[in-house]
Amino acid sequence: MKVLRKKTGDTIHVTDGKGFLYDARITVADIDQCGFEVVEKKESVHREYRIHIAISLLKNPDRLEWFVEKAIEFGVDEITLMVCDRTEKHHFKTERLEKLAVSAMKQSLNLWLPSLKGPLPFLDVIETATAEERFIAYVDPDNPRQLQSAVKRNGSYLVLIGPEGDFTPAELQLALEHHFIKVSLGASRLRTETAGLAACHILNLVNSG
Repeated sequence: MKVLRKKTGDTIHVTDGKGFLYDARITVADIDQCGFEVVEKKESVHREYRIHIAISLLKNPDRLEWFVEKAIEFGVDEITLMVCDRTEKHHFKTERLEKLAVSAMKQSLNLWLPSLKGPLPFLDVIETATAEERFIAYVDPDNPRQLQSAVKRNGSYLVLIGPEGDFTPAELQLALEHHFIKVSLGASRLRTETAGLAACHILNLVNSG
């Protein structure tokens, strides 16, 4: 009503974040609220692959918010906030992240709202993992295996992204014991939020075309 100057009788589009798009007609165009009636309901088929990024909490909340917003714009299905041995911040209020998620979903014209979980301990994340393909992004000059060459198309993916100081050797070993594959995201050393976004983008690119 305020921004787009919509009025009674105009058509708008509404989504529930669960893959449905509703064509609706405005019935109440008050400045404080918008009433509408659904004219048509359309269902969107979910893509064949699923991306789950589990990322360490960051000391700077703005950087974590940036990651959530951009990952949703690129295309992610689930984000888990994770507490690792070297994570500096162990608590995070997710209310603002949830609002950012809705805004990013609408901005990118996506009909699926990604789920946000956590913060959860690292061990809980790896022990409850259900993805078919599991990866841990780890800075290791002697590891030539790149994420893009390790994944299979149309899979269910979980990528672990560590804190600024990376995962500890003990965490790496635990992940390997839980059937995670150690991968690289490229030659450059990336910030945590950049690494998370890179992983999300790589998985989408592998499954495009």
